[in-house]
Amino acid sequence: MPSTLKNIAVFTSGGDAPGMNAAIRAVVRTAIHEDINVFGIYRGYYGMIHDEFKALDSFSVANIIQRGGTILKSARSEEFRTAEGRALAIQNLRKHKIDAIVAIGGNGTYAGAQLLGEESGIPIVGLPGTIDNDIYGTDFTIGYDTALNNAVNAIDKIRDTADAHERVFFVEVMGRDSGFIGLNVGMAVGAESILIPEIYDDKEKLLEYFKSKNTRQKLFSIVIVTEGNKEGNALDLAEEVRTNFPYLDIRVSILGHIQRGGSPTAGDRLLASKLGYEAVMQLKQGNRGKALGYRKGELSQTPFQDAIQEYDHLDKNLWKVARVLSL
Repeated sequence: MPSTLKNIAVFTSGGDAPGMNAAIRAVVRTAIHEDINVFGIYRGYYGMIHDEFKALDSFSVANIIQRGGTILKSARSEEFRTAEGRALAIQNLRKHKIDAIVAIGGNGTYAGAQLLGEESGIPIVGLPGTIDNDIYGTDFTIGYDTALNNAVNAIDKIRDTADAHERVFFVEVMGRDSGFIGLNVGMAVGAESILIPEIYDDKEKLLEYFKSKNTRQKLFSIVIVTEGNKEGNALDLAEEVRTNFPYLDIRVSILGHIQRGGSPTAGDRLLASKLGYEAVMQLKQGNRGKALGYRKGELSQTPFQDAIQEYDHLDKNLWKVARVLSL
């Protein structure tokens, strides 16, 4: 049933993602509009344990919608994995009379939120803040669109150098267990080969490609490798290709955390703003234990357990398109 909320808390946890600030802003301003007090918890679960709570008002979130990172900071917390650590966190939540919580992050954040909700009885909803787009229950996560654009912009510049010097560039993008970034970036930059964690036979296809490279008379190539690729990272694969084809001029570029920084795109700002608003409204209506997102343009609510355990598979048709266009 709908409940009366007086105080809610919001925090960000895990890896930062562009758009987190837009989500924080939306949570704070929606709560104020609904006559609810808002506390920001700094440094995620670590700050929850160490009492890093701060009251937020509308001015606290002014001029942040365009900023990357998170004004609430983020940190890992091994202490929160223990019952004793969570007990301290719950003690601080009760000290500040927190009635409900908005947790912004990825799978690890959701796992912590599920435990915290069960042990404290405090209603919690989650917002998907991760560049990997690997959260079940939503078509897109906050930060994913910006990460794609950051990677595409960087690789477009690399392509200029590859063309000028007739080189092969192995470019490593983020994606520990998911190839969403690798596949979509690879298509967007016209990569000749894309290696992602979900596909296990692409190393052989990569070697076959370079065997036929001379007959195609193509003088440069871009190979996209997702960091979690099961057949090797960009450095390993580049070395293997260099061993087999010593006449190739090969370079490796690891984009790393550049993909997570910078101003969020309009898409991420809109998604984060809508989800931040919905988080407050769903808590007001008495909903709890759910990860919010959007499926086919409609608000979705996925139980934390499903969001943590289930997995969204890559679009096989998109993979086929990528193969055809790389020929």
